[in-house]
Amino acid sequence: MEESEGSLTKPVAVIACIAMTLFYVAILYAPTLILRLPPPQSFNSFMIRRFICAAVSSVASVIFIALILPIRSMEASYLFGVYGIRSDHLWQAVVFPLFLTSLMYAGSMMFKSMSLVNRWKEHRNQDGQMFFDCVKNILQSFPGKMLSVTSDILFWRNLIVAPLTEELVFRACMIPLLLCGGFRAYNVIFLCPTFFSLAHLNHMREVYSRHNYSLLKASMVIGLQLGYTVIFGSYASFLFIRTGNIVAPLVAHAFCNYMGLPVLFVQRKGLVTVAFIAGVISFVWLLFPITRPDLYNDRTNNCRCWHGYCSWS
Repeated sequence: MEESEGSLTKPVAVIACIAMTLFYVAILYAPTLILRLPPPQSFNSFMIRRFICAAVSSVASVIFIALILPIRSMEASYLFGVYGIRSDHLWQAVVFPLFLTSLMYAGSMMFKSMSLVNRWKEHRNQDGQMFFDCVKNILQSFPGKMLSVTSDILFWRNLIVAPLTEELVFRACMIPLLLCGGFRAYNVIFLCPTFFSLAHLNHMREVYSRHNYSLLKASMVIGLQLGYTVIFGSYASFLFIRTGNIVAPLVAHAFCNYMGLPVLFVQRKGLVTVAFIAGVISFVWLLFPITRPDLYNDRTNNCRCWHGYCSWS
């Protein structure tokens, strides 16, 4: 790995990451505080305005990194490769990280499965419907439910906009910067989530004011959220560095947003706890084998400093 390429240093890399973090958060408030735009008329308008701000921040960060990194070629495929935006090994970057991430939610999926079975049993006892009739009803109602979900602004925030913009800024932009600044891969995995968690401190004000929580309760809620973002940020950084593909942490991010916090324990449902423990053990066992750099890359040697997977070969 070429850590000495160019004139980028560790302090410059850290300062640049802090600047991108502050800009990512600050621009969310720019429409009202700087542009003096009137307050949005609805929640959907408010979220769309934030989507635009996040997109502007992401594009600005991509341009900023292109100017600061020692990039010698302006070829499109080369530039996209800097940020892990690649078309090769695409199915591996989707399937393997998604499967690996789902193992941490084995307890959650067991709980959901048991709930669905219980609901079907109750429904069958009431209406006398057979299993295949229930499946038929579910399939018939599926298009309407999908339309309802995709028209929900929170769906776009949690599964599309937030994963895309956050992974682009906090993984695709910051990790190459830190690697080229001379930080080792293991250090980046734990350093990068620090910036990611700091970007969520703005939620403190929203939780405190909107939900009318006490300062102590709001601090506890945000503390839990920050702890979760640090853990997930480390995992997402690990995926990006190991695979060299932005799709890997992107699908993991969207999946985690959809599932929420993993279910660890449910009273009188011991199978949920057993499934969770089995999932954690499987996750730890498969973490390195299923993220081997050679599964996602044709070459794992003689590459640039922003291609972190080179240091793992």
